[in-house]
Order: sequence, then C-alpha cells, then structure tokens
Amino acid sequence: MELYKYRNKLPQIGDACLLTDGGLETTLIFHDGIDLPLFASFHALKETEGRAALRRYYERYARIANAQGTGFILDSATWRASRDWGDRLGYSAEELKHANQEAIAMLFELRAEFEGEHPFVISGNMGPRGDGYAPETMMSSAESEDYHAVQVATLDAAGVDMISAITMTHAGEAMGIARACAKRDVPLALAFTVETDGHLPTGQSLKDAIAELDADCPPAYYMINCAHPDHFRHVLEEGADWTRRIRGLRANASRLSHAELDEAEELDDGNPQELGRDYANLLSVLPNLRVFGGCCGTDHRHVDAIGQTCLHRPLRA
Repeated sequence: MELYKYRNKLPQIGDACLLTDGGLETTLIFHDGIDLPLFASFHALKETEGRAALRRYYERYARIANAQGTGFILDSATWRASRDWGDRLGYSAEELKHANQEAIAMLFELRAEFEGEHPFVISGNMGPRGDGYAPETMMSSAESEDYHAVQVATLDAAGVDMISAITMTHAGEAMGIARACAKRDVPLALAFTVETDGHLPTGQSLKDAIAELDADCPPAYYMINCAHPDHFRHVLEEGADWTRRIRGLRANASRLSHAELDEAEELDDGNPQELGRDYANLLSVLPNLRVFGGCCGTDHRHVDAIGQTCLHRPLRA
C-alpha cells in the first residue's frame, strides 16, 4: 500500500482537473435500497451487501474518470464516522476507528485497480458534528478542534493523501478542523454549504467565511457543496481573490432548499445534462475550479455529464 502518494503535491492544486463522486448516501438509499440509519454511509461496511454496493458505487465513477482521461478523488464513506454519530448508532470508539480504517482500505484497493496514467487521490471525508443542513451544534474553533481531532488522526494514520471536510455550516467548526489537519500536516479541502440566498446557514456570507479561515488557518482550498448552482451563482465575484480559492464543486441535483429536501420522501435527481451546463457556466467566475463532483441527488450520470462539459475546456489564469 503506497501511503501519501499525492500528499505533498496534490494534482488539483496545479492545473490537473479531477472528477470525484456524487451523492453517495442518496445513491445507496434510493438507487441501491441500502438502509443507512442517520444517513451514515460507513454503516454499510457492516454487511456484505453494503460493502458490495459501496464498491460498485466507486467503480462506476472510476470507469468514468478513466474513459474521460482524467484523474479522480476517491472520497471515503466516513462523512458521519465521528464520535457523536457513532454513539447514536451504537459504535464503540474502537469500532468507529475500525470503520474509518476499513473505508480507507477499500479506497487503496480501488486505486490499485483503476489508477493508470491519471492520478487517483485518496481523501478522508469528514462531516459536521451536527446536521449538515442546519448549524444546530454551534462550536468554537477550540471545541471543534477537540472534537474532530480524533477522526483526523484516524484518517491520517490510515494513509490518506488529504482530507475533505464537507457540508460545513459555520466558520467555527470549519476552523477547528483546519487547525486539527494543520497540526498533522494533512492537506485539507474545506466545503461550505449555503442556503438558497448563497449565504451559510448562519447568515454569514461565503466570502466572509473564507476570509475568516484564511486569516487563521487556511486549508489547501475551498469547495462548495450541497447546494444547487442557482443558489450561489449570484454571490460569486468574478476576478475576486476569494473566488480563486474555490477549487471544487459538489452541487445538488435539485433546486429545492435544504428544508424542502429534508421533508422530501422521493429523490429529486434533476437533469444531469442541465447540471453539467450549470457547472460549465460557472467556469468564468471560478477560474481555479479543478474538482468536479456532486452531492445530494446526483449519481454517476450527473458526474459523467459534468465531466463532458467542463474537463476539456481551456483553463483560465
């Protein structure tokens, strides 16, 4: 197992464009019929059927990346694999650590099988302590660092190239994760989620949240996730320094708000081709966009369409 293959020079920090996956949890639940209590995809590792579904899930995307001649970020099924969520699901500390390790080990197997000329980066995925749609658990940066440091250490020891902290609802929690990663010298991609007005659920602007983190403990780069492009396109400032810090996008297929998605009983998977065009229309205002994936409601069809529309356009300086 080749540890930290891309850790010192993540290809997406340069000019390399990489795909990543879509809505893991919504795919497993709505397409594969896998039971995910509390939306915890790591729980699927407990059963043979769940492990097989996870592997099939990644394989689809890996084949798309290879077919499109690009690299891929293998993001682990560990978004909910932190202490509070593990407690609610009945996992001991040791069982939760093992689940994180198993999730990363699967990615090493997939990289060995699918990586060729283009890089496959292994990312340990982390999520918020509370609800990914609402900041019900507001934390200071110190509280966040103390809480998330355990999972950061576990993922680091498992050999990840980087960590992706996604669906961050407020700057305090994001800053704590950034500090925990910095102390272990693990590159961090940090993704904020926004409401339909383009602001974080706390009301803070995306611009100000990025500025707050960059002034304290800047991650390697930022992403936006779990929102449709229509929700944040209007707040992006073309030519601004802060928009240049955004290198990844994992948007929702649906235009519904977080509150509406929370109440929905059926999957809104939107239109893959339309979403691909929506991504392409953002390239002029996000000139450093290098990582292309999806979030809730998206699957391999959406990521395929996004890659087809975005990957082979000329890069802007």
